[in-house]
Amino acid sequence: MTLTITSAPGSSGYLDMFPERRMSYFGNSYILGLTVTAGIGGLLFGYDTGVISGALLYIKDDFQVVKQSSFLQETIVSMALVGAMLGAAAGGWINDYYGRKKATMFADVVFAAGAIVMAAAPDPYVLIAGRFLVGLGVGVASVTAPVYIAEASPSEVRGGLVSTNVLMITGGQFLSYLINSAFTQVPGTWRWMLGVSGCPAVVQFVLMLFMPESPRWLFMKNRKEEAIQVLTRMYDISAFQQFTGINTVMYYSPTIVQMAGFHSNQLALLLSLIVAAMNAAGTVVGIYFIDHCGPKLALSSLCALYIAFFAPGMGPVPWTVNSEIYPQQYRGICGGMSATVNWISNLIVAQTFLSIAEAAGTGVTFLILAGIAVLAVVFVIVFVPETQGLTFLEVEQIWKERAWERTVIGE
Repeated sequence: MTLTITSAPGSSGYLDMFPERRMSYFGNSYILGLTVTAGIGGLLFGYDTGVISGALLYIKDDFQVVKQSSFLQETIVSMALVGAMLGAAAGGWINDYYGRKKATMFADVVFAAGAIVMAAAPDPYVLIAGRFLVGLGVGVASVTAPVYIAEASPSEVRGGLVSTNVLMITGGQFLSYLINSAFTQVPGTWRWMLGVSGCPAVVQFVLMLFMPESPRWLFMKNRKEEAIQVLTRMYDISAFQQFTGINTVMYYSPTIVQMAGFHSNQLALLLSLIVAAMNAAGTVVGIYFIDHCGPKLALSSLCALYIAFFAPGMGPVPWTVNSEIYPQQYRGICGGMSATVNWISNLIVAQTFLSIAEAAGTGVTFLILAGIAVLAVVFVIVFVPETQGLTFLEVEQIWKERAWERTVIGE
């Protein structure tokens, strides 16, 4: 007997046959706990992105050499991105060789060390070294968390669960502005702002001691019995994202507010808190729609209100796509390559924004970012495949079919 499956585009049809096996976001507390624990890496990413924007205002007050040099300010911000770029490049290899769990714990140790160095920095150059260490940790975490979550998630909720990592990023940004505001009247303002960032890393390290390794990584390493044990507990059995300029807004939003004429540090931080809240709220919307509308939802984030429309689309979608489109044996290294491109793009934007804004004006600078966003629309339409509801094997098959079509055309 031949069984014909009729299903929606982007769906494998398996769950249409067996709807009782469909899993909801909150249907398995074990997977949800694993997702939240791994997502603390996103919290570190987000907190570091946001906290430097407020801390920079007070670092300039303590170090006159920083206040007098836009380049030094950009370097303090972007040195974390240099570290993240290198961390992401190495993170793919670390993930494939040592596993997702050990890679996460390594990132936590490096990040916590960087937080201590930043908090104790006697001059801006030691601070820059601490920023580099923090960046290394963030870079490894940016590769590991999406892959770890994706490999533990059922296909029908994989996009939403991976996007939880992005919610943690935007939540971390929002939290950083709250922390910044809380320490504005405390002696050693920026030291507390930066030092507190080590706390989530310590928490994640402890929690990861009780988390399993990725079952897919265990299978890849021929540790099948361990993989089956993990699966039994679970189932009872990059460049456009950064070049659209989102992290420029998060890194420099208080400075941008002051450029607009609001010179009070406290008022600049308060207005920036509103920006972070919009970003976090938009990500919640994105988590819901990504498994209902698919990754091409990214298009919706490239028009109208900047933050509100970035957060549901280009915020979570690239990280989700990056965690699921690569073949199993290359997922770690390819994820590392993609994250490295993401961080290089991030570095270019962060290192040049203030200089371009001073030379050409804030309006022209954002028009340049808008032009890049239009190019991203074209790229998504032409090149990004729809992966909604597909298993990893089915996604891999998409690329094999495309490669076969190109081979036939070439002949």
